[in-house]
Amino acid sequence: NGVTAQYRHGGDERSVVIELNLPKKLNSFFFKFYLYFTRRAHTVTVLFILTCVLVYVTLLEETPQDTTYNTKRGIVASILVFLCFGVTQAKDGPFTRPHPAYWRFWLCVSVVYELFLIFVLFQTVRDGRQFMKYIDPKLGVALPERDYGGNCLIYDPGNTTDPWHNIWDKMDGFVPAHFLGWYIKTLVIRDWWMCMIISVMFEFLEYSLEHQLPNFSECWWDHWIMDVLVCNGLGIYAGMKTLGWLSMKPYQWQGLWNIPTYKGKIKRMAFQFTPYSWVKFEWKPASNLRRWLAVLGIIFMFLLAELNTFYLKFVLWMPPEHYLVLLRLVFFVNVGGVAMREIYDFMDDPKFYRKLGQQAWLVAAITVTEFLIVVKYDPRTIMLPIPFFVTQCWFLGIVLILSWTLWRFFIRLILKFIKEKILINLHTMAHNDKAKTGLVILEHFIQKIYKNIPYLRKYSL
Repeated sequence: NGVTAQYRHGGDERSVVIELNLPKKLNSFFFKFYLYFTRRAHTVTVLFILTCVLVYVTLLEETPQDTTYNTKRGIVASILVFLCFGVTQAKDGPFTRPHPAYWRFWLCVSVVYELFLIFVLFQTVRDGRQFMKYIDPKLGVALPERDYGGNCLIYDPGNTTDPWHNIWDKMDGFVPAHFLGWYIKTLVIRDWWMCMIISVMFEFLEYSLEHQLPNFSECWWDHWIMDVLVCNGLGIYAGMKTLGWLSMKPYQWQGLWNIPTYKGKIKRMAFQFTPYSWVKFEWKPASNLRRWLAVLGIIFMFLLAELNTFYLKFVLWMPPEHYLVLLRLVFFVNVGGVAMREIYDFMDDPKFYRKLGQQAWLVAAITVTEFLIVVKYDPRTIMLPIPFFVTQCWFLGIVLILSWTLWRFFIRLILKFIKEKILINLHTMAHNDKAKTGLVILEHFIQKIYKNIPYLRKYSL
Protein backbone atom coordinates (compact mmCIF):
# COMPACT_ATOMS: atom_id res chain seq x y z
CA ASN A 1 0.00 0.00 0.00
CA GLY A 2 2.93 2.41 0.11
CA VAL A 3 6.64 3.12 -0.25
CA THR A 4 8.94 3.59 2.74
CA ALA A 5 11.68 6.23 2.35
CA GLN A 6 14.41 6.60 5.00
CA TYR A 7 16.60 9.68 5.39
CA ARG A 8 18.76 11.46 7.96
CA HIS A 9 17.94 14.92 9.27
CA GLY A 10 19.61 16.60 12.27
CA GLY A 11 21.28 13.35 13.30
CA ASP A 12 17.96 11.49 13.66
CA GLU A 13 16.92 8.74 11.26
CA ARG A 14 13.32 9.16 10.31
CA SER A 15 10.85 7.15 8.26
CA VAL A 16 8.08 8.42 6.01
CA VAL A 17 5.31 6.30 4.51
CA ILE A 18 3.90 7.62 1.23
CA GLU A 19 0.43 6.28 0.48
CA LEU A 20 0.04 5.71 -3.28
CA ASN A 21 -3.65 4.78 -3.17
CA LEU A 22 -3.50 3.30 -6.69
CA PRO A 23 -6.08 0.76 -7.82
CA LYS A 24 -4.69 -2.77 -7.69
CA LYS A 25 -5.66 -3.43 -11.30
CA LEU A 26 -3.04 -0.90 -12.47
CA ASN A 27 -0.27 -3.10 -11.07
CA SER A 28 -0.62 -5.36 -14.09
CA PHE A 29 1.99 -7.68 -15.51
CA PHE A 30 2.09 -5.68 -18.74
CA PHE A 31 3.20 -2.43 -17.14
CA LYS A 32 5.65 -4.23 -14.85
CA PHE A 33 7.23 -5.91 -17.85
CA TYR A 34 7.38 -2.58 -19.72
CA LEU A 35 9.21 -0.92 -16.84
CA TYR A 36 11.56 -3.87 -16.49
CA PHE A 37 12.37 -3.78 -20.19
CA THR A 38 12.94 -0.02 -20.50
CA ARG A 39 14.77 0.73 -17.24
CA ARG A 40 17.45 -1.98 -17.18
CA ALA A 41 20.59 -2.65 -19.23
CA HIS A 42 19.99 -6.46 -19.30
CA THR A 43 23.73 -7.21 -19.58
CA VAL A 44 23.49 -10.42 -17.54
CA THR A 45 20.30 -11.51 -19.30
CA VAL A 46 21.82 -11.08 -22.76
CA LEU A 47 24.99 -12.90 -21.70
CA PHE A 48 22.95 -15.81 -20.28
CA ILE A 49 20.80 -16.17 -23.41
CA LEU A 50 23.86 -15.95 -25.68
CA THR A 51 25.65 -18.62 -23.66
CA CYS A 52 22.62 -20.92 -23.80
CA VAL A 53 22.41 -20.58 -27.58
CA LEU A 54 26.10 -21.36 -28.02
CA VAL A 55 25.85 -24.37 -25.69
CA TYR A 56 22.87 -25.65 -27.68
CA VAL A 57 24.71 -25.30 -30.99
CA THR A 58 27.81 -27.00 -29.58
CA LEU A 59 26.30 -29.94 -27.67
CA LEU A 60 22.81 -30.61 -28.98
CA GLU A 61 22.75 -29.58 -32.64
CA GLU A 62 24.33 -31.71 -35.33
CA THR A 63 26.58 -29.61 -37.58
CA PRO A 64 25.51 -29.81 -41.27
CA GLN A 65 28.06 -31.05 -43.79
CA ASP A 66 27.40 -28.16 -46.18
CA THR A 67 30.52 -25.94 -46.21
CA THR A 68 28.80 -22.98 -47.86
CA TYR A 69 25.89 -23.07 -45.42
CA ASN A 70 28.20 -23.36 -42.41
CA THR A 71 30.30 -20.42 -43.65
CA LYS A 72 27.23 -18.22 -44.01
CA ARG A 73 25.89 -19.27 -40.63
CA GLY A 74 29.25 -18.70 -38.96
CA ILE A 75 29.49 -15.16 -40.36
CA VAL A 76 25.93 -14.34 -39.29
CA ALA A 77 26.57 -15.77 -35.81
CA SER A 78 29.75 -13.70 -35.46
CA ILE A 79 27.85 -10.55 -36.40
CA LEU A 80 25.06 -11.34 -33.93
CA VAL A 81 27.53 -11.89 -31.09
CA PHE A 82 29.17 -8.56 -31.89
CA LEU A 83 25.75 -6.86 -31.90
CA CYS A 84 24.94 -8.39 -28.52
CA PHE A 85 28.19 -7.03 -27.13
CA GLY A 86 27.64 -3.58 -28.64
CA VAL A 87 24.01 -3.24 -27.56
CA THR A 88 24.90 -3.94 -23.93
CA GLN A 89 28.40 -2.44 -23.64
CA ALA A 90 28.92 0.26 -26.31
CA LYS A 91 29.07 3.95 -25.45
CA ASP A 92 25.76 5.81 -25.44
CA GLY A 93 25.12 8.56 -27.96
CA PRO A 94 23.10 11.78 -27.65
CA PHE A 95 19.70 10.03 -28.05
CA THR A 96 18.01 8.06 -25.28
CA ARG A 97 14.52 7.45 -26.68
CA PRO A 98 12.96 4.96 -27.14
CA HIS A 99 15.89 3.20 -25.45
CA PRO A 100 19.68 3.78 -25.50
CA ALA A 101 20.15 0.16 -26.58
CA TYR A 102 18.30 0.93 -29.82
CA TRP A 103 20.85 3.55 -30.82
CA ARG A 104 23.75 1.35 -29.65
CA PHE A 105 22.40 -1.34 -31.98
CA TRP A 106 22.56 0.96 -34.99
CA LEU A 107 26.04 2.08 -34.01
CA CYS A 108 27.17 -1.55 -34.13
CA VAL A 109 25.35 -2.06 -37.43
CA SER A 110 27.36 0.89 -38.77
CA VAL A 111 30.59 -0.88 -37.80
CA VAL A 112 29.45 -4.13 -39.47
CA TYR A 113 28.38 -2.28 -42.64
CA GLU A 114 31.68 -0.39 -42.85
CA LEU A 115 33.62 -3.68 -42.46
CA PHE A 116 31.48 -5.21 -45.21
CA LEU A 117 32.23 -2.26 -47.50
CA ILE A 118 35.96 -2.55 -46.78
CA PHE A 119 35.82 -6.26 -47.67
CA VAL A 120 34.04 -5.53 -50.96
CA LEU A 121 36.52 -2.74 -51.73
CA PHE A 122 39.47 -5.15 -51.49
CA GLN A 123 37.97 -7.66 -53.98
CA THR A 124 38.30 -7.69 -57.73
CA VAL A 125 35.35 -6.31 -59.65
CA ARG A 126 34.21 -9.78 -60.76
CA ASP A 127 34.65 -11.36 -57.31
CA GLY A 128 32.91 -8.45 -55.61
CA ARG A 129 29.86 -8.70 -57.84
CA GLN A 130 29.70 -12.47 -57.56
CA PHE A 131 30.09 -12.22 -53.78
CA MET A 132 26.65 -10.59 -53.71
CA LYS A 133 25.26 -14.01 -54.74
CA TYR A 134 26.11 -15.27 -51.25
CA ILE A 135 23.64 -12.72 -49.91
CA ASP A 136 21.02 -13.26 -52.60
CA PRO A 137 21.44 -15.84 -55.45
CA LYS A 138 19.46 -13.55 -57.75
CA LEU A 139 22.20 -10.90 -57.66
CA GLY A 140 25.42 -10.87 -59.68
CA VAL A 141 23.62 -10.37 -63.01
CA ALA A 142 23.96 -7.22 -65.12
CA LEU A 143 20.75 -5.17 -65.17
CA PRO A 144 19.51 -2.53 -67.63
CA GLU A 145 19.00 0.97 -66.29
CA ARG A 146 15.58 2.57 -66.66
CA ASP A 147 15.42 5.87 -68.54
CA TYR A 148 12.83 8.29 -67.16
CA GLY A 149 13.32 10.75 -70.02
CA GLY A 150 12.17 10.31 -73.61
CA ASN A 151 8.73 11.71 -74.38
CA CYS A 152 8.30 14.66 -72.02
CA LEU A 153 4.84 15.82 -73.05
CA ILE A 154 2.61 16.24 -70.04
CA TYR A 155 -0.44 15.80 -72.25
CA ASP A 156 0.17 13.56 -75.27
CA PRO A 157 -2.58 14.13 -77.84
CA GLY A 158 -1.10 11.41 -80.05
CA ASN A 159 -2.11 8.77 -77.54
CA THR A 160 -5.89 8.65 -77.77
CA THR A 161 -6.17 5.82 -75.24
CA ASP A 162 -4.48 7.67 -72.38
CA PRO A 163 -3.05 11.11 -73.20
CA TRP A 164 -1.76 11.42 -69.58
CA HIS A 165 0.30 8.24 -69.83
CA ASN A 166 3.61 10.09 -69.31
CA ILE A 167 2.52 11.19 -65.83
CA TRP A 168 1.23 7.73 -64.86
CA ASP A 169 4.48 6.14 -66.05
CA LYS A 170 6.44 8.28 -63.61
CA MET A 171 4.14 7.42 -60.68
CA ASP A 172 6.12 4.43 -59.40
CA GLY A 173 7.23 3.46 -55.91
CA PHE A 174 9.83 6.24 -55.85
CA VAL A 175 7.15 8.96 -55.52
CA PRO A 176 6.09 8.05 -51.94
CA ALA A 177 9.74 7.17 -51.24
CA HIS A 178 10.78 10.72 -52.22
CA PHE A 179 8.15 12.24 -49.95
CA LEU A 180 8.95 9.99 -46.98
CA GLY A 181 12.70 10.40 -47.54
CA TRP A 182 12.56 14.18 -47.46
CA TYR A 183 10.21 14.16 -44.49
CA ILE A 184 12.82 12.20 -42.53
CA LYS A 185 15.73 14.28 -43.87
CA THR A 186 13.95 17.41 -42.63
CA LEU A 187 13.68 15.87 -39.17
CA VAL A 188 17.41 15.14 -39.35
CA ILE A 189 18.61 18.53 -40.67
CA ARG A 190 15.96 20.67 -38.90
CA ASP A 191 16.43 23.62 -41.24
CA TRP A 192 14.19 24.69 -44.14
CA TRP A 193 16.86 26.41 -46.22
CA MET A 194 19.43 23.65 -45.98
CA CYS A 195 16.82 21.08 -47.04
CA MET A 196 15.75 23.17 -50.04
CA ILE A 197 19.36 23.79 -51.09
CA ILE A 198 20.16 20.05 -50.96
CA SER A 199 16.93 19.22 -52.83
CA VAL A 200 17.62 21.69 -55.66
CA MET A 201 21.34 20.85 -55.80
CA PHE A 202 20.59 17.16 -56.29
CA GLU A 203 18.38 17.94 -59.26
CA PHE A 204 21.29 19.89 -60.76
CA LEU A 205 23.49 16.87 -60.12
CA GLU A 206 21.01 14.67 -61.99
CA TYR A 207 21.12 17.09 -64.92
CA SER A 208 24.92 17.05 -64.82
CA LEU A 209 25.34 13.26 -64.59
CA GLU A 210 22.59 11.95 -66.84
CA HIS A 211 25.27 11.15 -69.44
CA GLN A 212 26.70 8.61 -66.95
CA LEU A 213 23.54 6.97 -65.58
CA PRO A 214 20.37 6.71 -67.70
CA ASN A 215 18.44 6.64 -64.41
CA PHE A 216 19.21 10.37 -64.00
CA SER A 217 17.58 11.26 -67.31
CA GLU A 218 14.20 12.79 -66.47
CA CYS A 219 11.80 15.27 -68.00
CA TRP A 220 11.99 18.89 -66.88
CA TRP A 221 8.62 18.68 -65.13
CA ASP A 222 9.71 15.46 -63.43
CA HIS A 223 12.76 17.31 -62.02
CA TRP A 224 11.17 20.55 -60.88
CA ILE A 225 7.44 19.81 -60.43
CA MET A 226 7.23 16.16 -59.37
CA ASP A 227 10.47 16.06 -57.38
CA VAL A 228 11.30 19.52 -56.04
CA LEU A 229 7.80 20.99 -55.59
CA VAL A 230 5.51 18.02 -54.98
CA CYS A 231 7.47 15.14 -53.40
CA ASN A 232 10.42 16.95 -51.82
CA GLY A 233 8.53 20.17 -51.10
CA LEU A 234 5.60 18.46 -49.37
CA GLY A 235 8.00 16.21 -47.45
CA ILE A 236 9.96 19.22 -46.23
CA TYR A 237 6.75 21.08 -45.33
CA ALA A 238 5.40 18.11 -43.35
CA GLY A 239 8.78 17.71 -41.66
CA MET A 240 8.89 21.37 -40.62
CA LYS A 241 5.37 21.10 -39.18
CA THR A 242 6.47 18.08 -37.17
CA LEU A 243 9.54 19.97 -35.97
CA GLY A 244 7.31 22.85 -34.90
CA TRP A 245 5.14 20.46 -32.88
CA LEU A 246 8.19 18.83 -31.26
CA SER A 247 9.65 22.21 -30.34
CA MET A 248 6.39 23.39 -28.76
CA LYS A 249 5.53 20.14 -26.94
CA PRO A 250 6.20 20.31 -23.17
CA TYR A 251 8.90 17.88 -22.08
CA GLN A 252 7.89 17.12 -18.49
CA TRP A 253 8.37 13.40 -18.13
CA GLN A 254 6.35 11.62 -15.46
CA GLY A 255 7.04 8.20 -13.99
CA LEU A 256 4.70 5.49 -15.25
CA TRP A 257 3.45 4.60 -11.77
CA ASN A 258 2.70 8.25 -10.99
CA ILE A 259 0.00 8.28 -13.71
CA PRO A 260 -3.30 7.02 -12.24
CA THR A 261 -5.21 5.98 -15.42
CA TYR A 262 -4.63 3.34 -18.09
CA LYS A 263 -5.10 5.94 -20.82
CA GLY A 264 -2.44 8.15 -19.29
CA LYS A 265 -0.04 5.22 -18.95
CA ILE A 266 -0.50 4.18 -22.59
CA LYS A 267 -0.03 7.79 -23.72
CA ARG A 268 3.18 7.99 -21.67
CA MET A 269 4.40 4.76 -23.32
CA ALA A 270 3.67 6.22 -26.76
CA PHE A 271 5.66 9.35 -25.86
CA GLN A 272 8.60 7.04 -25.18
CA PHE A 273 9.13 7.14 -28.98
CA THR A 274 9.45 10.93 -29.03
CA PRO A 275 12.59 12.85 -28.01
CA TYR A 276 13.44 13.17 -24.32
CA SER A 277 14.24 16.86 -24.90
CA TRP A 278 14.39 19.15 -27.90
CA VAL A 279 17.36 20.98 -29.41
CA LYS A 280 16.66 23.47 -32.18
CA PHE A 281 19.39 23.48 -34.84
CA GLU A 282 20.60 26.99 -35.65
CA TRP A 283 23.29 26.44 -38.24
CA LYS A 284 24.16 30.16 -38.82
CA PRO A 285 26.51 29.40 -41.74
CA ALA A 286 27.53 33.04 -42.27
CA SER A 287 28.49 33.67 -38.63
CA ASN A 288 32.12 32.58 -39.06
CA LEU A 289 34.38 30.79 -41.50
CA ARG A 290 34.45 27.55 -39.50
CA ARG A 291 30.66 27.13 -39.53
CA TRP A 292 30.46 28.13 -43.19
CA LEU A 293 32.96 25.45 -44.20
CA ALA A 294 31.23 22.91 -41.94
CA VAL A 295 27.83 23.58 -43.54
CA LEU A 296 29.36 23.24 -47.01
CA GLY A 297 30.88 19.94 -45.91
CA ILE A 298 27.53 18.69 -44.58
CA ILE A 299 25.78 19.57 -47.86
CA PHE A 300 28.56 17.87 -49.84
CA MET A 301 28.35 14.65 -47.79
CA PHE A 302 24.56 14.60 -48.08
CA LEU A 303 24.75 14.90 -51.87
CA LEU A 304 27.49 12.27 -52.06
CA ALA A 305 25.42 9.82 -49.99
CA GLU A 306 22.45 10.45 -52.31
CA LEU A 307 24.56 9.78 -55.39
CA ASN A 308 25.99 6.61 -53.82
CA THR A 309 22.45 5.19 -53.68
CA PHE A 310 22.21 5.24 -57.48
CA TYR A 311 25.82 4.42 -58.32
CA LEU A 312 26.13 1.49 -55.87
CA LYS A 313 23.16 -0.37 -57.29
CA PHE A 314 24.54 0.34 -60.76
CA VAL A 315 28.04 -1.05 -60.15
CA LEU A 316 26.94 -3.95 -57.91
CA TRP A 317 24.06 -4.92 -60.22
CA MET A 318 21.22 -4.53 -57.72
CA PRO A 319 17.70 -3.75 -58.99
CA PRO A 320 16.13 -0.61 -57.46
CA GLU A 321 13.38 -2.61 -55.75
CA HIS A 322 15.81 -5.06 -54.08
CA TYR A 323 15.53 -5.33 -50.31
CA LEU A 324 19.23 -4.45 -49.84
CA VAL A 325 18.61 -1.01 -51.36
CA LEU A 326 15.70 -0.50 -48.95
CA LEU A 327 17.75 -1.74 -45.99
CA ARG A 328 20.50 0.75 -46.80
CA LEU A 329 17.97 3.60 -46.76
CA VAL A 330 16.52 2.37 -43.45
CA PHE A 331 20.06 2.24 -42.09
CA PHE A 332 20.79 5.85 -43.04
CA VAL A 333 17.45 6.99 -41.62
CA ASN A 334 18.40 5.65 -38.19
CA VAL A 335 22.07 6.66 -38.11
CA GLY A 336 21.64 10.01 -39.89
CA GLY A 337 19.78 11.69 -37.04
CA VAL A 338 22.39 10.71 -34.45
CA ALA A 339 25.26 11.71 -36.76
CA MET A 340 23.72 15.12 -37.48
CA ARG A 341 23.15 15.81 -33.77
CA GLU A 342 26.80 14.91 -33.03
CA ILE A 343 28.01 17.17 -35.84
CA TYR A 344 25.87 20.06 -34.58
CA ASP A 345 27.16 19.62 -31.02
CA PHE A 346 30.73 19.50 -32.32
CA MET A 347 30.19 22.74 -34.27
CA ASP A 348 28.16 24.55 -31.63
CA ASP A 349 30.44 23.93 -28.65
CA PRO A 350 33.91 22.77 -29.78
CA LYS A 351 35.37 23.39 -26.32
CA PHE A 352 33.06 20.83 -24.72
CA TYR A 353 32.81 18.40 -27.66
CA ARG A 354 36.48 18.19 -28.51
CA LYS A 355 36.14 15.30 -30.94
CA LEU A 356 33.64 14.26 -33.59
CA GLY A 357 31.00 11.82 -32.36
CA GLN A 358 31.35 8.11 -33.01
CA GLN A 359 28.25 7.81 -35.20
CA ALA A 360 29.17 10.89 -37.27
CA TRP A 361 32.67 9.47 -37.76
CA LEU A 362 31.27 6.15 -39.00
CA VAL A 363 28.72 7.77 -41.34
CA ALA A 364 31.46 9.87 -42.95
CA ALA A 365 33.70 6.80 -43.34
CA ILE A 366 30.83 4.77 -44.83
CA THR A 367 29.95 7.48 -47.35
CA VAL A 368 33.56 7.81 -48.51
CA THR A 369 34.02 4.00 -48.71
CA GLU A 370 30.87 3.62 -50.81
CA PHE A 371 32.16 6.23 -53.24
CA LEU A 372 35.55 4.48 -53.47
CA ILE A 373 33.78 1.22 -54.34
CA VAL A 374 31.95 3.00 -57.15
CA VAL A 375 35.23 4.47 -58.45
CA LYS A 376 37.01 1.11 -58.37
CA TYR A 377 34.21 -1.02 -59.83
CA ASP A 378 33.31 1.22 -62.77
CA PRO A 379 35.93 3.93 -63.40
CA ARG A 380 34.93 4.16 -67.05
CA THR A 381 31.44 5.44 -66.19
CA ILE A 382 32.75 7.84 -63.56
CA MET A 383 35.36 9.27 -65.94
CA LEU A 384 32.99 9.90 -68.85
CA PRO A 385 33.64 13.51 -69.95
CA ILE A 386 31.14 16.00 -68.61
CA PRO A 387 29.47 18.16 -71.29
CA PHE A 388 31.17 21.53 -71.75
CA PHE A 389 28.04 23.52 -70.88
CA VAL A 390 27.66 21.59 -67.60
CA THR A 391 31.34 22.18 -66.79
CA GLN A 392 30.89 25.92 -67.34
CA CYS A 393 27.88 26.03 -65.01
CA TRP A 394 29.69 24.21 -62.21
CA PHE A 395 32.81 26.32 -62.68
CA LEU A 396 30.71 29.48 -62.43
CA GLY A 397 28.99 28.19 -59.28
CA ILE A 398 32.30 27.30 -57.60
CA VAL A 399 33.75 30.71 -58.50
CA LEU A 400 30.71 32.46 -56.99
CA ILE A 401 30.97 30.45 -53.75
CA LEU A 402 34.71 31.16 -53.47
CA SER A 403 34.20 34.84 -54.25
CA TRP A 404 31.47 35.20 -51.64
CA THR A 405 33.63 33.35 -49.10
CA LEU A 406 36.58 35.65 -49.73
CA TRP A 407 34.39 38.75 -49.51
CA ARG A 408 32.43 37.66 -46.42
CA PHE A 409 35.27 36.38 -44.29
CA PHE A 410 38.38 38.17 -45.59
CA ILE A 411 37.95 41.27 -47.80
CA ARG A 412 35.07 42.75 -45.78
CA LEU A 413 36.98 42.35 -42.54
CA ILE A 414 40.08 43.93 -44.08
CA LEU A 415 38.05 46.93 -45.30
CA LYS A 416 36.43 47.27 -41.89
CA PHE A 417 39.86 47.23 -40.24
CA ILE A 418 41.19 49.88 -42.64
CA LYS A 419 38.14 52.07 -42.05
CA GLU A 420 38.61 51.90 -38.27
CA LYS A 421 42.27 52.85 -38.62
CA ILE A 422 41.36 55.84 -40.83
CA LEU A 423 38.77 57.05 -38.32
CA ILE A 424 41.27 56.80 -35.48
CA ASN A 425 43.82 58.82 -37.45
CA LEU A 426 41.22 61.44 -38.42
CA HIS A 427 40.14 61.99 -34.82
CA THR A 428 43.76 62.17 -33.73
CA MET A 429 44.55 64.78 -36.37
CA ALA A 430 41.44 66.77 -35.44
CA HIS A 431 43.18 68.07 -32.29
CA ASN A 432 45.66 69.91 -34.54
CA ASP A 433 44.22 73.41 -35.21
CA LYS A 434 46.00 73.73 -38.55
CA ALA A 435 44.44 70.53 -39.87
CA LYS A 436 40.88 71.21 -38.69
CA THR A 437 39.80 73.15 -41.78
CA GLY A 438 41.10 70.51 -44.19
CA LEU A 439 39.62 67.68 -42.17
CA VAL A 440 36.16 69.29 -42.17
CA ILE A 441 36.27 69.49 -45.97
CA LEU A 442 37.51 65.90 -46.21
CA GLU A 443 34.81 64.67 -43.83
CA HIS A 444 32.01 66.34 -45.83
CA PHE A 445 33.44 64.82 -49.00
CA ILE A 446 33.53 61.29 -47.51
CA GLN A 447 30.01 61.66 -46.10
CA LYS A 448 28.73 62.63 -49.53
CA ILE A 449 30.32 59.57 -51.12
CA TYR A 450 28.87 57.21 -48.49
CA LYS A 451 25.35 58.67 -48.81
CA ASN A 452 25.32 58.47 -52.61
CA ILE A 453 26.31 54.77 -52.66
CA PRO A 454 23.38 52.74 -51.22
CA TYR A 455 25.48 49.75 -50.10
CA LEU A 456 27.82 51.99 -48.03
CA ARG A 457 25.06 53.83 -46.18
CA LYS A 458 25.20 51.46 -43.22
CA TYR A 459 28.91 52.26 -42.87
CA SER A 460 28.33 56.01 -42.93
CA LEU A 461 30.68 58.12 -40.84
